[in-house]
Amino acid sequence: MRKFAAMTYEQILKDINNRVFYPIYFLMGEEPFFIDNISDELENKILDEAERSFNQIVIYGADITAKDIMTQARAFPMMGDRLVVIVKEAQSVKDIDSLGEYIDKLPPTTILVINYKYKKLDKRKALAKYIDKHGVLFESKKLYDNNIPDWIIKYLASKKYNITPKAAQMLADFLGNDLHKVRNELDKLMVAVPPTKRIDDADVEYNIGISKDFNVFELQKALGSKDFLKAYQIINYFGDNPKDNPIFMTITVLYGYYTKLLKLHFSKDKSKNNIATVLGVNLFFVNDYFEAARNISWTKCMECIAVLREFDLKAKGYNSTDISEKELYKEMLVKLSC
Repeated sequence: MRKFAAMTYEQILKDINNRVFYPIYFLMGEEPFFIDNISDELENKILDEAERSFNQIVIYGADITAKDIMTQARAFPMMGDRLVVIVKEAQSVKDIDSLGEYIDKLPPTTILVINYKYKKLDKRKALAKYIDKHGVLFESKKLYDNNIPDWIIKYLASKKYNITPKAAQMLADFLGNDLHKVRNELDKLMVAVPPTKRIDDADVEYNIGISKDFNVFELQKALGSKDFLKAYQIINYFGDNPKDNPIFMTITVLYGYYTKLLKLHFSKDKSKNNIATVLGVNLFFVNDYFEAARNISWTKCMECIAVLREFDLKAKGYNSTDISEKELYKEMLVKLSC
Protein backbone atom coordinates (compact mmCIF):
# COMPACT_ATOMS: atom_id res chain seq x y z
CA MET A 1 0.00 0.00 0.00
CA ARG A 2 1.28 3.44 -0.94
CA LYS A 3 2.19 5.63 2.06
CA PHE A 4 0.38 8.85 1.20
CA ALA A 5 1.58 10.61 4.36
CA ALA A 6 5.11 10.62 2.96
CA MET A 7 4.18 12.41 -0.26
CA THR A 8 6.25 15.48 -1.03
CA TYR A 9 5.03 18.82 -2.34
CA GLU A 10 6.47 17.99 -5.77
CA GLN A 11 4.82 14.55 -5.85
CA ILE A 12 1.43 16.01 -4.95
CA LEU A 13 1.64 18.63 -7.71
CA LYS A 14 2.80 16.00 -10.21
CA ASP A 15 -0.21 13.81 -9.40
CA ILE A 16 -2.57 16.78 -9.73
CA ASN A 17 -1.14 17.62 -13.15
CA ASN A 18 -1.56 13.97 -14.15
CA ARG A 19 -5.15 14.10 -12.83
CA VAL A 20 -4.51 11.59 -10.06
CA PHE A 21 -6.65 12.68 -7.12
CA TYR A 22 -7.25 11.33 -3.59
CA PRO A 23 -10.40 11.37 -1.44
CA ILE A 24 -8.99 13.75 1.18
CA TYR A 25 -6.13 16.21 1.37
CA PHE A 26 -5.14 17.46 4.81
CA LEU A 27 -2.61 20.26 4.27
CA MET A 28 -1.03 21.40 7.53
CA GLY A 29 2.05 23.12 8.89
CA GLU A 30 4.00 26.33 9.36
CA GLU A 31 4.60 27.35 5.72
CA PRO A 32 1.39 28.70 4.16
CA PHE A 33 2.87 28.98 0.66
CA PHE A 34 2.90 25.23 -0.05
CA ILE A 35 -0.56 24.78 1.46
CA ASP A 36 -2.03 27.60 -0.60
CA ASN A 37 -0.36 26.43 -3.79
CA ILE A 38 -1.59 22.82 -3.49
CA SER A 39 -5.08 24.00 -2.57
CA ASP A 40 -5.19 26.44 -5.50
CA GLU A 41 -4.05 23.73 -7.92
CA LEU A 42 -6.79 21.39 -6.69
CA GLU A 43 -9.34 24.19 -6.88
CA ASN A 44 -8.42 24.89 -10.50
CA LYS A 45 -7.63 21.42 -11.82
CA ILE A 46 -10.14 18.88 -10.47
CA LEU A 47 -13.24 20.38 -12.10
CA ASP A 48 -13.56 22.43 -15.23
CA GLU A 49 -14.95 25.95 -15.06
CA ALA A 50 -18.54 24.96 -15.85
CA GLU A 51 -18.59 22.19 -13.21
CA ARG A 52 -17.27 24.43 -10.45
CA SER A 53 -20.49 26.43 -10.29
CA PHE A 54 -22.40 23.33 -9.21
CA ASN A 55 -19.89 20.97 -7.64
CA GLN A 56 -17.23 23.03 -5.88
CA ILE A 57 -17.85 24.38 -2.39
CA VAL A 58 -15.45 26.66 -0.51
CA ILE A 59 -16.08 27.19 3.19
CA TYR A 60 -14.12 28.95 5.95
CA GLY A 61 -13.12 27.55 9.31
CA ALA A 62 -14.13 30.53 11.44
CA ASP A 63 -17.79 30.02 10.54
CA ILE A 64 -18.20 26.24 10.79
CA THR A 65 -17.87 23.09 12.88
CA ALA A 66 -16.62 19.64 11.95
CA LYS A 67 -20.23 18.54 11.50
CA ASP A 68 -20.81 21.37 9.01
CA ILE A 69 -17.84 20.18 6.98
CA MET A 70 -19.20 16.66 6.84
CA THR A 71 -22.69 17.85 5.93
CA GLN A 72 -21.22 19.53 2.86
CA ALA A 73 -18.86 16.65 2.08
CA ARG A 74 -21.62 14.00 2.20
CA ALA A 75 -23.63 15.67 -0.55
CA PHE A 76 -23.56 14.25 -4.06
CA PRO A 77 -22.45 16.06 -7.20
CA MET A 78 -25.01 17.64 -9.53
CA MET A 79 -24.67 16.59 -13.17
CA GLY A 80 -21.06 15.49 -12.64
CA ASP A 81 -18.78 12.82 -11.28
CA ARG A 82 -17.12 14.72 -8.42
CA LEU A 83 -17.96 17.07 -5.57
CA VAL A 84 -15.03 19.17 -4.33
CA VAL A 85 -15.23 20.67 -0.83
CA ILE A 86 -12.42 23.04 0.14
CA VAL A 87 -12.08 24.14 3.76
CA LYS A 88 -9.92 27.25 4.13
CA GLU A 89 -8.53 28.47 7.46
CA ALA A 90 -9.44 25.11 8.98
CA GLN A 91 -7.19 25.84 11.97
CA SER A 92 -10.11 27.94 13.23
CA VAL A 93 -12.43 24.91 13.40
CA LYS A 94 -12.35 24.23 17.15
CA ASP A 95 -13.54 20.61 16.95
CA ILE A 96 -11.52 19.60 13.88
CA ASP A 97 -10.42 16.34 15.55
CA SER A 98 -14.02 15.15 15.68
CA LEU A 99 -13.95 14.80 11.90
CA GLY A 100 -12.44 11.41 12.65
CA GLU A 101 -15.89 10.22 13.76
CA TYR A 102 -17.35 10.82 10.28
CA ILE A 103 -14.51 10.74 7.80
CA ASP A 104 -14.89 7.09 6.78
CA LYS A 105 -18.45 7.81 5.63
CA LEU A 106 -17.44 10.13 2.79
CA PRO A 107 -19.10 9.28 -0.54
CA PRO A 108 -16.61 8.04 -3.16
CA THR A 109 -17.59 11.02 -5.34
CA THR A 110 -16.26 13.59 -2.81
CA ILE A 111 -12.81 15.12 -2.68
CA LEU A 112 -12.26 16.99 0.59
CA VAL A 113 -9.42 19.54 0.85
CA ILE A 114 -8.58 20.91 4.30
CA ASN A 115 -6.16 23.83 4.73
CA TYR A 116 -4.87 23.72 8.30
CA LYS A 117 -2.23 26.44 8.52
CA TYR A 118 0.35 27.05 11.26
CA LYS A 119 -0.67 23.93 13.17
CA LYS A 120 -0.22 20.17 12.94
CA LEU A 121 -2.77 17.41 13.33
CA ASP A 122 -2.21 15.01 16.22
CA LYS A 123 -1.14 11.88 14.35
CA ARG A 124 -2.37 9.66 17.20
CA LYS A 125 -5.99 10.66 16.55
CA ALA A 126 -8.42 8.71 14.34
CA LEU A 127 -8.56 11.46 11.74
CA ALA A 128 -4.82 11.41 11.08
CA LYS A 129 -4.76 7.62 10.94
CA TYR A 130 -7.59 7.54 8.41
CA ILE A 131 -5.97 10.16 6.18
CA ASP A 132 -2.64 8.36 6.50
CA LYS A 133 -4.28 5.27 5.06
CA HIS A 134 -6.64 6.72 2.45
CA GLY A 135 -5.54 10.22 1.51
CA VAL A 136 -2.78 12.83 1.56
CA LEU A 137 -1.49 14.08 4.90
CA PHE A 138 0.99 16.79 3.99
CA GLU A 139 3.09 18.77 6.44
CA SER A 140 4.27 22.11 5.04
CA LYS A 141 7.54 23.05 6.71
CA LYS A 142 9.25 26.44 6.78
CA LEU A 143 12.39 26.64 4.69
CA TYR A 144 15.58 27.67 6.45
CA ASP A 145 17.11 30.91 5.18
CA ASN A 146 20.00 29.07 3.54
CA ASN A 147 17.53 27.01 1.46
CA ILE A 148 15.91 30.07 -0.11
CA PRO A 149 18.49 30.67 -2.89
CA ASP A 150 18.10 27.09 -4.17
CA TRP A 151 14.30 27.41 -3.94
CA ILE A 152 14.50 30.58 -6.05
CA ILE A 153 16.64 28.82 -8.65
CA LYS A 154 14.25 25.83 -8.80
CA TYR A 155 11.12 27.98 -8.93
CA LEU A 156 12.48 29.98 -11.86
CA ALA A 157 13.66 26.79 -13.59
CA SER A 158 10.11 25.41 -13.36
CA LYS A 159 9.04 28.50 -15.34
CA LYS A 160 11.88 28.03 -17.90
CA TYR A 161 14.00 30.87 -16.47
CA ASN A 162 17.60 30.86 -15.25
CA ILE A 163 19.25 33.06 -12.62
CA THR A 164 22.84 33.48 -11.50
CA PRO A 165 23.74 32.19 -8.01
CA LYS A 166 24.73 35.73 -6.96
CA ALA A 167 21.37 37.19 -8.04
CA ALA A 168 19.52 34.37 -6.24
CA GLN A 169 21.52 35.06 -3.07
CA MET A 170 20.84 38.79 -3.30
CA LEU A 171 17.11 38.14 -3.56
CA ALA A 172 17.18 35.69 -0.65
CA ASP A 173 19.09 38.09 1.59
CA PHE A 174 16.79 41.00 0.73
CA LEU A 175 13.41 39.21 0.74
CA GLY A 176 13.86 36.70 3.57
CA ASN A 177 11.97 33.41 3.77
CA ASP A 178 8.41 34.61 3.16
CA LEU A 179 7.78 32.48 0.07
CA HIS A 180 4.65 34.37 -0.96
CA LYS A 181 6.69 37.58 -1.02
CA VAL A 182 9.59 35.89 -2.82
CA ARG A 183 7.30 34.41 -5.47
CA ASN A 184 5.61 37.76 -6.09
CA GLU A 185 8.97 39.41 -6.72
CA LEU A 186 10.09 36.55 -8.97
CA ASP A 187 6.88 36.86 -10.97
CA LYS A 188 7.66 40.56 -11.47
CA LEU A 189 11.14 39.66 -12.67
CA MET A 190 9.78 37.17 -15.19
CA VAL A 191 7.52 39.83 -16.65
CA ALA A 192 10.43 42.26 -17.01
CA VAL A 193 13.17 39.87 -18.18
CA PRO A 194 12.81 37.66 -21.29
CA PRO A 195 13.24 33.91 -20.67
CA THR A 196 16.13 33.82 -23.12
CA LYS A 197 18.22 35.98 -20.76
CA ARG A 198 19.78 34.67 -17.57
CA ILE A 199 18.64 36.87 -14.68
CA ASP A 200 21.64 38.55 -13.06
CA ASP A 201 22.36 41.07 -10.30
CA ALA A 202 21.81 44.01 -12.66
CA ASP A 203 18.29 42.73 -13.44
CA VAL A 204 17.60 42.38 -9.72
CA GLU A 205 18.87 45.90 -9.05
CA TYR A 206 16.82 47.49 -11.83
CA ASN A 207 13.55 45.59 -11.31
CA ILE A 208 13.46 44.84 -7.57
CA GLY A 209 15.34 47.85 -6.27
CA ILE A 210 18.18 46.00 -4.55
CA SER A 211 21.55 47.69 -5.00
CA LYS A 212 23.98 45.26 -6.61
CA ASP A 213 26.89 47.00 -4.85
CA PHE A 214 25.36 47.88 -1.49
CA ASN A 215 23.60 44.84 -0.03
CA VAL A 216 24.21 42.44 2.83
CA PHE A 217 25.71 39.84 0.47
CA GLU A 218 28.39 42.35 -0.59
CA LEU A 219 28.87 43.37 3.05
CA GLN A 220 29.76 39.86 4.15
CA LYS A 221 32.11 39.53 1.17
CA ALA A 222 33.82 42.78 2.16
CA LEU A 223 34.19 41.62 5.77
CA GLY A 224 35.48 38.23 4.64
CA SER A 225 38.15 39.81 2.43
CA LYS A 226 38.97 42.49 5.03
CA ASP A 227 37.97 45.24 2.63
CA PHE A 228 36.85 47.52 5.43
CA LEU A 229 36.57 50.60 3.21
CA LYS A 230 33.95 48.82 1.11
CA ALA A 231 32.29 47.50 4.28
CA TYR A 232 32.08 51.06 5.63
CA GLN A 233 30.57 52.33 2.36
CA ILE A 234 27.90 49.61 2.51
CA ILE A 235 27.17 50.26 6.20
CA ASN A 236 26.88 53.98 5.48
CA TYR A 237 24.42 53.22 2.68
CA PHE A 238 22.40 50.97 5.01
CA GLY A 239 22.29 53.71 7.64
CA ASP A 240 20.96 56.17 5.06
CA ASN A 241 18.34 53.66 3.89
CA PRO A 242 17.24 51.85 7.08
CA LYS A 243 13.75 51.00 5.75
CA ASP A 244 15.23 48.80 3.02
CA ASN A 245 18.13 47.60 5.18
CA PRO A 246 16.90 47.08 8.76
CA ILE A 247 19.71 46.32 11.15
CA PHE A 248 17.90 43.23 12.51
CA MET A 249 17.96 41.63 9.05
CA THR A 250 21.64 42.48 8.60
CA ILE A 251 22.52 41.02 12.00
CA THR A 252 20.63 37.83 11.20
CA VAL A 253 22.42 37.35 7.87
CA LEU A 254 25.85 38.12 9.34
CA TYR A 255 25.19 35.73 12.23
CA GLY A 256 24.57 33.00 9.65
CA TYR A 257 27.72 34.01 7.79
CA TYR A 258 30.04 33.72 10.79
CA THR A 259 28.36 30.49 11.84
CA LYS A 260 29.13 29.04 8.39
CA LEU A 261 32.76 30.11 8.75
CA LEU A 262 32.93 28.26 12.06
CA LYS A 263 31.59 25.13 10.37
CA LEU A 264 34.25 25.47 7.68
CA HIS A 265 37.02 25.85 10.26
CA PHE A 266 35.96 22.70 12.10
CA SER A 267 35.10 20.57 9.07
CA LYS A 268 37.53 17.69 8.60
CA ASP A 269 36.66 17.22 4.93
CA LYS A 270 37.46 20.53 3.26
CA SER A 271 36.74 19.46 -0.31
CA LYS A 272 34.66 22.04 -2.15
CA ASN A 273 31.67 19.75 -2.65
CA ASN A 274 31.58 18.76 1.01
CA ILE A 275 31.94 22.35 2.21
CA ALA A 276 29.11 23.45 -0.08
CA THR A 277 26.93 20.74 1.48
CA VAL A 278 27.99 21.47 5.07
CA LEU A 279 27.45 25.22 4.71
CA GLY A 280 24.28 24.86 2.66
CA VAL A 281 25.54 27.21 -0.06
CA ASN A 282 25.90 27.06 -3.81
CA LEU A 283 29.26 25.68 -4.99
CA PHE A 284 29.74 29.04 -6.73
CA PHE A 285 30.35 30.74 -3.34
CA VAL A 286 32.69 28.21 -1.73
CA ASN A 287 35.91 30.01 -2.73
CA ASP A 288 34.63 33.17 -1.02
CA TYR A 289 34.23 31.21 2.22
CA PHE A 290 37.72 29.72 1.92
CA GLU A 291 39.16 33.21 1.49
CA ALA A 292 37.18 34.49 4.47
CA ALA A 293 38.34 31.56 6.62
CA ARG A 294 41.97 32.45 5.80
CA ASN A 295 41.32 36.01 6.95
CA ILE A 296 39.10 35.32 9.95
CA SER A 297 40.17 32.74 12.55
CA TRP A 298 37.66 30.62 14.38
CA THR A 299 38.28 32.63 17.54
CA LYS A 300 37.57 35.86 15.67
CA CYS A 301 34.34 34.28 14.34
CA MET A 302 33.30 33.66 17.94
CA GLU A 303 34.10 37.28 18.83
CA CYS A 304 32.06 38.54 15.85
CA ILE A 305 29.07 36.42 16.87
CA ALA A 306 29.30 37.94 20.36
CA VAL A 307 29.37 41.42 18.78
CA LEU A 308 26.26 40.63 16.74
CA ARG A 309 24.44 39.46 19.86
CA GLU A 310 25.44 42.66 21.63
CA PHE A 311 24.08 44.86 18.83
CA ASP A 312 20.95 42.80 18.45
CA LEU A 313 20.17 43.74 22.07
CA LYS A 314 21.20 47.37 21.54
CA ALA A 315 18.95 47.65 18.51
CA LYS A 316 16.10 46.42 20.71
CA GLY A 317 16.87 49.13 23.27
CA TYR A 318 18.77 47.11 25.89
CA ASN A 319 21.72 48.90 27.54
CA SER A 320 21.61 51.52 24.82
CA THR A 321 20.93 55.24 24.79
CA ASP A 322 18.79 56.85 22.12
CA ILE A 323 21.16 56.22 19.22
CA SER A 324 20.30 56.21 15.53
CA GLU A 325 20.39 53.00 13.50
CA LYS A 326 23.14 54.52 11.35
CA GLU A 327 25.34 55.07 14.40
CA LEU A 328 24.62 51.54 15.60
CA TYR A 329 25.72 50.23 12.22
CA LYS A 330 28.97 52.18 12.36
CA GLU A 331 29.76 51.11 15.93
CA MET A 332 29.01 47.48 15.06
CA LEU A 333 31.32 47.59 12.03
CA VAL A 334 34.17 48.96 14.15
CA LYS A 335 33.85 46.05 16.57
CA LEU A 336 33.55 43.49 13.76
CA SER A 337 36.68 44.92 12.13
CA CYS A 338 38.93 45.02 15.21
